[in-house]
Amino acid sequence: MNKWVAVLIVLAAVLSACERESRAPSRWAPSLNDTWQWQLAGQINTGYDATVYDIDLFNTAATVVAELHAKGRRVVCYFSAGSSEDWRPDFGRFDDSDIGHPLEEWPGERWLDTRSLNVREIMRGRLDLARTKGCDGVEPDNVDAYLQQSGFELDAATQLDFNRFLAAEAHQRGLAAGLKNDLDQIPELVPDFDFAVNEQCFEYAECEPYAAFVTAGKPVFNAEYAEQYRVNAHGERDDLCQTARAAHIQTLVLPLHLDDSLRFACD
Repeated sequence: MNKWVAVLIVLAAVLSACERESRAPSRWAPSLNDTWQWQLAGQINTGYDATVYDIDLFNTAATVVAELHAKGRRVVCYFSAGSSEDWRPDFGRFDDSDIGHPLEEWPGERWLDTRSLNVREIMRGRLDLARTKGCDGVEPDNVDAYLQQSGFELDAATQLDFNRFLAAEAHQRGLAAGLKNDLDQIPELVPDFDFAVNEQCFEYAECEPYAAFVTAGKPVFNAEYAEQYRVNAHGERDDLCQTARAAHIQTLVLPLHLDDSLRFACD
């Protein structure tokens, strides 16, 4: 192929991508100082003074999203992008070949082949649902399957491709996209995502990579579950909050099942 032809093909692809981006609806840009609440189980408690609510996409009615908007809250809708859950209404759309090994300690949940065109089409449907319900952003979970015993030959490159696919599809629908965990790929993915959601980075001394999000002016929403933070017998939660504030990370101490049975906020 003539090198100038190749250059023109690349330029055409770039222009096409820019055109798609320009046609996408405007989206919410989370702020570094946004506070948050995370509840995925039970009746949503809408009474917290938090900027952002992160709630389940399927289990939360559009009326709840509207109620939160009326209170001036932004709403992030959670769904699992890297695993199937046999209780979800669209579970039957997965092909047998899409579904891999079980997730440990999560009955009914199995890893997905994130290279599958069918899996990606189902995720587009979930993003459509998020837009229909009025969500401002999305939290796609289980986006580090390449590090797990998934049953598929996934690697860092396939994971980057899938995660960028999720962010781009969210943006095309006017939705902000959050990167869930996947710490090793933060340097590559900060430009693609609008915020981050993390579990237990303080407990496991893994928070340092999130400085890249903070430097970019993008918030990091963190949840910690350890008993020492819940009980605070020796000031462990006080120390946690002091460290989190210094790192500009928005930290909550929550129950593992995210059912609003307890909540301590470091903001």
